[in-house]
Formats: sequence, structure tokens, C-alpha cells
Amino acid sequence: MIMLSEIKFSMIFFSKQTLENMRSQKQNMKNLSISMLVLSFLSFNAVGDNANFGGPEQVNNRMQEDKADRDLPLKEKLAADGIDIAIDYSAVAFNISDTLGGADDNASGGMLRFYGSWKATDTGSLIWKLEHRHSYSDTEPRFIGFNGGVSALEVPPFSDQGGRLTNLYWKQSFNDKNATLMAGFLDATDYVDVYAVASPWTGFMNFAFSTGATTMALPGDAALGIAGGTMVGKNFFIIGGITDMESDPTKPFSSLLDESHFFKTVELGWTSGKDQIYVDNIHITFWDADESLEQGQAADSGVNFSASKMMGAWLPFLRVGVADKGSLLGIDKSVSTGFALYGLGGKSNTFGAAINWSDVAANDDQITLEAFYLMKLMPFWELTPDIQIVQNPANNPNEDQVMILGLRTRLVW
Repeated sequence: MIMLSEIKFSMIFFSKQTLENMRSQKQNMKNLSISMLVLSFLSFNAVGDNANFGGPEQVNNRMQEDKADRDLPLKEKLAADGIDIAIDYSAVAFNISDTLGGADDNASGGMLRFYGSWKATDTGSLIWKLEHRHSYSDTEPRFIGFNGGVSALEVPPFSDQGGRLTNLYWKQSFNDKNATLMAGFLDATDYVDVYAVASPWTGFMNFAFSTGATTMALPGDAALGIAGGTMVGKNFFIIGGITDMESDPTKPFSSLLDESHFFKTVELGWTSGKDQIYVDNIHITFWDADESLEQGQAADSGVNFSASKMMGAWLPFLRVGVADKGSLLGIDKSVSTGFALYGLGGKSNTFGAAINWSDVAANDDQITLEAFYLMKLMPFWELTPDIQIVQNPANNPNEDQVMILGLRTRLVW
């Protein structure tokens, strides 16, 4: 507990010093984000393959990873013509040990996705992703933790939204493919605060170990906007973006920026190589979110830090988040550390374990431990058992600890 106290003291000091400065500069955040995007058009003398600024669920990255160990002649024929497509179906089920007031102790749901890219030119592609998200149970899988008083989301995309447009954007590379610009309907989690095991489809299930570390007031994961990144030399990069906080993925053209509420980010980072950004990565992300009626969130701002590094088959990581208000989940400070181990029991398998400390407004500390094991049982079938133990659930005065058991499966073509 001494270590947690020291972390908490450091985070409080860090948040006061950092956020006081951020409040005084809040009006300049939008212009700063635009300036970072303009840098995407500048040349910085990096050389080699295309810079990979996306996370594990960015459409091109997801398809590339899923191609391993599979022979699909039709997809290869289409790819030769510049068209990459994929279809997958995922399902997840949870059981929680203790609930509040007779709430459901289980939840399950599924998701069908059709996604791909059309390489229209050597440097430009049209990216799309269509989804149908559905719940099998009365409680949506993402909300099962709330039933036990836990201040956390589980696999946030697994909802009951039905059909939706998640991606429809143009992706353009510049400067010998060292800079990228995207415009259209974006998922901010594809480019903001990414690391290799953030994906709720293949990585950790608790949102504490995903994008923003529970402190970032994220927009919906299908928002009209623009984002870009550029290498600065061989090892440094800048990523920035602006997206609409009021976009509704089930009615993608309904807001069209008419509320003028935006989510803005600027990220500065280091990587061992531009094709390894989400694997070997140290970055700091500054973000600012306007009030959102669609998301039910107050205006907020904050800063996140992340470091991860491949060491053979091991990927240790450290992630820190600080927010002004913690408007997303009532969490204004969060620290996570853990690792992923690749190839355990099979070359495509992944074992991950991590611990998170969160400062919750309704409670002093909430501590979450999670372990998962992704097994690729066949080239087209993944199965992932998961266990979580949450100490001091913030809104459950009757329990000091709850356990959440999860099982996720994914079929992909």
C-alpha cells in the first residue's frame, strides 16, 4: 500500500501542476491541434516503409494481423486489384460475483463487422467499417461492471446499438509515406493513445487497460473529423486530431458539426521504428473535450502518458491518465501497468496480465487486476477466457471485492 500511496501523491501533484497550465491554455487547444495536422504535409527526412500511426483495430492493421497463417485465394485476388476486405463476428459473455439491488449478474452480446480498404492510388485509400452491435441479454456487456458497483466499462464497443457506420474516411500518405492524413468518419481510438493490447476484440477487456485509461473523455467511436500524423526524423512522431463530439454512428450524417462540440488531441512520441509505433512506443497525449449532449459528458481536459516496449516475446507497459474532472466515469487519475506475452502455447496466442489503480470520485481507490489468454484455435477462430478482480468497487458499499469472469470468441474471414 505504500507504493499505491506514493503513486497517488505523485499523481495529485502531477495533475495540479499540469491541469492548471492546461486550463489557462484551453482556448488554444483547437488551434494547436490544427497546427499539428498541418505538420503532416511537411518533410522530415525519415526513410523506409509507410509510417504506421494506427492502433491494433485500425482497419488496415486488423486485416494485416488476421492474414497470418491463412490461404484465402479470393481475398488475395481482390487484394491484387487494391481491394482488401474482411468480415468477422465476435461474441462476449460475462458473469459478476456480486450485484446491486437484484441487478443482472450476467451479460452477453455480439457484433458483426464488415470492413476493408480500397487503394485508389499509390498513396491514397478509402477505408470503411460497417457494424451491427447487439446484446443477447437485458444488460449490455459493456455495462456489467456497473451492476456490481464497479466504475469501469467492459469491452465498450459491445453494446445494443444495432446497425451503424463506424468508419468511412479517406487516408492519404505524404512525404515518401512518412506522414498520413485521414478525413471522414473516424474512430478516435484508432490513433489516440494507442498500444498493442488496447483492442477490446483481442486484448484486455476492462476499459482501464484501453485507450485513455478511463480518464479520457472520448467521443463516440464513429465521429466526423480529421486526424494526421508525421514522423520527425527516424524515431519521433506527432499525431493530432479533431472530431465531432455529437456524431451519432446510427445516424452518421445527423449532426454534421452543427453543435460545434469537439474532441481535440495532440500527441508527441518516440518509437524504435515508424512501422512499430503501437508496439515500441513512448508518448504523451494532451486532450480537450467540449461538452457533449450525445455522450452525456461535461467539458473536460487532461493528459495521458504511455510507454511500451517489445522485449523478445514480452511487451511490458506503463500507462498514466489525469483528467480535470474525470467526466467520463468519475475517474480523474489512473495508473496501469502490466505485460503481454506472445506465443505462449502457440505462436498466435497471447497472454496478458495487468493491474490498475484509479482515483474514483465516489471512493478513494479502486484497484483492478485482469488476466486474459487469447488462443487461436484455428486460423479463423479465436477464444479468450478472462478474469478480473476489482478491489473497493466504488458504488458497492456491501462488498470489498467483486470478481468478473469473461469469455470472448471471434470468427474471422
